[in-house]
Amino acid sequence: MVSQRQRKRSDELWERAVKAIPVGTQTFGKSPKQWGFGTVPNFLQRAHGSHVWDVDGNEYIDYGMALGPIILGYSYPSVNAAISAQLTEGSIFSLNHPLEVEVSELLIRLIPCAEMVRFGKNGSDGTAAAVRVARGYTGREVILCSGYHGWQDWYIGSTTRHRGVPRAVRELTIQFPYNDLSALQALFKRFEGAVAAVIMEPSNFEAPLPGYLDEVRHITHRNGALLIYDEVLTGFRMALGGAQQYFGVTPDLAVFAKAIANGMPVSALVGRAEIMELFSDVFYSFTFAGETLSLAAAKATIKELESQPVLETVWARGGQLKSGSEALIAEFGLEEAVTCTGYDCWPRISFKGKDPREGMAMETLFRQEVTKRGVLMRTGMFVSYSHTVEDVDRTLQAYGSALELLAQARRRGNLEDELDGPVIQPVIRDQVRISG
Repeated sequence: MVSQRQRKRSDELWERAVKAIPVGTQTFGKSPKQWGFGTVPNFLQRAHGSHVWDVDGNEYIDYGMALGPIILGYSYPSVNAAISAQLTEGSIFSLNHPLEVEVSELLIRLIPCAEMVRFGKNGSDGTAAAVRVARGYTGREVILCSGYHGWQDWYIGSTTRHRGVPRAVRELTIQFPYNDLSALQALFKRFEGAVAAVIMEPSNFEAPLPGYLDEVRHITHRNGALLIYDEVLTGFRMALGGAQQYFGVTPDLAVFAKAIANGMPVSALVGRAEIMELFSDVFYSFTFAGETLSLAAAKATIKELESQPVLETVWARGGQLKSGSEALIAEFGLEEAVTCTGYDCWPRISFKGKDPREGMAMETLFRQEVTKRGVLMRTGMFVSYSHTVEDVDRTLQAYGSALELLAQARRRGNLEDELDGPVIQPVIRDQVRISG
């Protein structure tokens, strides 16, 4: 059922935002132009559990979950209580705080590669620090990467969004395709003796081929380089110890963020002690690295992950969402154009047209229609512990209506005529997904 949604305040705020903030947003992934401009709310006001409310009072079931950090649910009671209790004692101090030790020890116990820990505030902090220490440890400069690794020069210079990054920096990071061992081997041959590290998302929406991750580790070590896992998204979602625990392949270093503190800003670079100890010389230091509200939230989140069936529930709800989506795609004869892939803990709906623009138009129309029906989502759907069976049922009803309209529009050949706003455009060309 489609209900008329007010957006007066949302639109007024957007008019003010574009005058005060470059492109109107602090985070590309949160721009309404990345979600379906004209239908999606421009601003959210509050959130609880799996639901959010926009500034005009409209309610939605949310699968963005703040771009992934909310694993337990918004405003989760035990995490809120931990933050509140710590706030009465202080958020930051002139010297170290015990939480820095306590949370480090928790991560060392849970994550296979973790022998020592350094904290940051976001995933980009961690990946930049990992690359720097890998270069310091190996004495080499070239980085081979697969996936999305944040906004810092070392990585973003390898993408189409490299304006402002010196050419010399851009030339030191080379991307390779996932699940393609020959491409990785060719790069090691091309940069023989110069590669400091391979940094990769161990998995995203595509599963690794049998033996792929083991072989990547073998090739990397055989060539004298370090293996770094970017577990910003997979950590505390696929398994408590991340994708490295799930797949049984241990890297030298790994970066965790997002779900580690259920929405509070903290990241962790973990790894082998002999590498991590090099931070005595490799500079990585900033005022808010030990900020205690986020560490208190991390401690409370990890306790909940260990004591409650959080991940079992996330996998179950996501599996329900994925299988239901697949059935609806088949019901409306869209198998060639729409797919639902990925792991049950984080499924993804993808759209394929006769050309990239048609695919993006299909995605835009789908998101537009589910938003009208009270569901906020991007192609990758973050499921939380707070999502209920009823949430998923309501979501699938919205998906069914949207897919039926999409199928009709494709038959008529008027996809873009059905849109209330412009076609969504990727932030990074040839690399559509961006998490921050």
